[in-house]
Amino acid sequence: MERYFGNHASYCMLTSGNEPSGGVQYMTNFVRFWKERDPRRVYCGASVGGSWPWQIGNQYHVRAGVRGLDWGRKPESNSDWSRQIDTLSIPFVTHEMGQWCVFPDFKEIEKYTGVMKARNFELFQEDLADQHMGDQAEQFLMASGKLQALCYKHEIEKSMRTAGYAGFQLLCLNDYSGQGSAIVGVTNAFWDPKDYITPEAWHRFCSETVPLLRTSGFVYTNADTFTGEAEMYHFGAAPIADAVLHWRLTDSYGKTLTEGVFDKVTIPIGNCFKIGGINIPLADLPAPARYNVEIWLPGTEVINDWDIWVYPAQVPAIEKADEEIYFCNEIDAKAEEVLKKGGKVFLHAAGRIVYGEDVKQQMTPVFWNTSWFKMRAPHTTGILVQQNHPAFRDFPTEYYSDIHWWELVQNAQCMLLSDFPEDFRPLVQPIDTWFVNRRLGLIFEARVGEGRIIVTSADLQRNLDSRPVARQMLYSLTRYMLSDDFKPAGSVTIENIKDLYTKQGTYVNTYTKSSPDELRSPATQGARPARPQGGMQDFPQGFPGMFRPGAQGGQPQAAPAR
Repeated sequence: MERYFGNHASYCMLTSGNEPSGGVQYMTNFVRFWKERDPRRVYCGASVGGSWPWQIGNQYHVRAGVRGLDWGRKPESNSDWSRQIDTLSIPFVTHEMGQWCVFPDFKEIEKYTGVMKARNFELFQEDLADQHMGDQAEQFLMASGKLQALCYKHEIEKSMRTAGYAGFQLLCLNDYSGQGSAIVGVTNAFWDPKDYITPEAWHRFCSETVPLLRTSGFVYTNADTFTGEAEMYHFGAAPIADAVLHWRLTDSYGKTLTEGVFDKVTIPIGNCFKIGGINIPLADLPAPARYNVEIWLPGTEVINDWDIWVYPAQVPAIEKADEEIYFCNEIDAKAEEVLKKGGKVFLHAAGRIVYGEDVKQQMTPVFWNTSWFKMRAPHTTGILVQQNHPAFRDFPTEYYSDIHWWELVQNAQCMLLSDFPEDFRPLVQPIDTWFVNRRLGLIFEARVGEGRIIVTSADLQRNLDSRPVARQMLYSLTRYMLSDDFKPAGSVTIENIKDLYTKQGTYVNTYTKSSPDELRSPATQGARPARPQGGMQDFPQGFPGMFRPGAQGGQPQAAPAR
């Protein structure tokens, strides 16, 4: 490599490899050897995860631990990684940032025309069809892809906001076919862009010059004032002299509602360069609605933007809601009676679900893949929303989980709908890991006998004074139930709904050290592990080596031949 590429302009950094074996002494010797042999570049022992020890003699570190999204709390863009790296005396580069998963793109299968075949994708596709969701594959791809792109944007921008940060590396821009199938790329294995994000959109937040915005959150009420601080990340060839950046607020149709111009500055090479503040009173803006804040440098490709949501500080009282709708937390005797008489029931099941309780949902999607990491949470890759359904007439949303859904999705229970009719589709559908493809629901409507019901496992009850998204969702669903549009197409039995509170499925250990799990033969499956406490939901029909619901004596049943 040194002989043929030693003078190439891009050859300026070198490590011994990615997460290598050999120990600290080997990596220390590697750095020492190359520093003496060719001091024109800088050297690091290895690019490693957080469990590797710090390497002596490094001229820069490439290490995990300073990455990820802290979306266990409300998403914001004020935070950075300064505290995690402020004790280091040499540059720090983040190891394998991202690894956010997206649902497989089955259109990719036909691209494998040689000796290599996409058998993994074929199995995933077949299993999705077995679970009666084959027609939703493209929707799952697009909805999960939008969330993946959002996560990459926010994590990359967080690194760019960090003073002294030397940079980051993604594991790859394309998918990784090994280790159980890591669908983490914004391009496929052939480096073809996926349909949910364009190179131009990626370039906005991942290039040598990027406008950034620090703000305390992305969800507001019309009693608030939006405040943000603009700054620049710039590592171009030279400073940008006499730069005059602009900002504007647009509505969901792209109409400019207000705009401004920052003072003229010379932008130096570096990051965390302050540009100026943005203050927008929200009282006169229609709510609920999505808006967009955009910062750009005219005459260049330098531009970036962020969506914000504005909700009413108070929602109007809904007359006759309690008279026409029975609100409850379980299917009690009164709920059954209301449904038998053709009435309406709003069932708030959050925190009470058993059939589906083991599906762990967070705002962020699967990391790397659930097979390789022993079904480590989270298990979902976003949600699919019936955005044009009249139930969301008073709740602006896209078909995917944009950042305002955090309030409803983060740690929310999923309902397992495997016993519902095959064509049943919920209003809000969590997208399961592609290894298992459970049919899930977060909010659904249905006919039950002569009655009609809406069921939610998202929390629409607690602390609504401080949760404008949940408050607005409850308002929108209630208004919908009182309208003439409340005509659910799907029918379920009262037992289907009761089962969500009581039914327990069977458990399967999908992990093996011998081969990628989705390609294992049933004969290689291990014994069933001890059953964890709590309800375990059914795994899909036809999944290799699965334990079927209703299996006698805890014995595994053979999967059908693929």
